[in-house]
Amino acid sequence: MRVQDLLRLHASGMLASSPAESCHFLDLSGLQAADVRFWSAWEGEDLLGMGALKQLDAVQGEVKSMRTVPAHLGKGVGAAMLEHILATARARGLSRLSLETGTAPAFDPAIRLYTRYGFLPCPPFGDYREDPHSRFLTLAL
Repeated sequence: MRVQDLLRLHASGMLASSPAESCHFLDLSGLQAADVRFWSAWEGEDLLGMGALKQLDAVQGEVKSMRTVPAHLGKGVGAAMLEHILATARARGLSRLSLETGTAPAFDPAIRLYTRYGFLPCPPFGDYREDPHSRFLTLAL
């Protein structure tokens, strides 16, 4: 699997679990924006997963596009990517990292990962609005 295939899988997974108007994933052009840093994790020729950090302002960032290749679920890929994003956010001097994810059962593993790292529920941030299909989490760095 290659990065663009994983992006398509990510988009289809989001759209299968939430209404389109409640899906806030970034497409390839969104991941190439100046305020976004995108990483992919590899083991040799095998893509393991991806994640991104969007800088919202001078002190706050947002976790975006976290996804693990299905064959590598449960192997710590998501945790390693999240740790990289956290380290990058801290190195940039950000004081808060937030995220939006879904409320459907398909998002439960992601919620468990984020809460294990100390993310707590919060109100909508940035351009987000209240949405019954969205859950917002934040972490003071």
